[in-house]
Amino acid sequence: MQASIPLRVGLVLLAFIVSVPCGYIRQNYKKYSFMWFLLIHIPIPLIVLMRIEAGLDWHMIPLTLGGSIVGQIAGGAASRRRKQ
Repeated sequence: MQASIPLRVGLVLLAFIVSVPCGYIRQNYKKYSFMWFLLIHIPIPLIVLMRIEAGLDWHMIPLTLGGSIVGQIAGGAASRRRKQ
């Protein structure tokens, strides 16, 4: 079954939204510490679960991964901007 475009875009946006708070909090920890790695990887199981429940195949993985990375970067930038 072919998933609709709004469903695909929605999943990428959800990956972004879920990752922003983790990126924001991640800025408070030393780079490469345990919590730093944990905060990068916390959103991944949730995003995978959403992708599977939506019935989307593996072709969506690069898009959701990209949304998650952009969310981490945006959250980190917001944290740095707030500290200034």
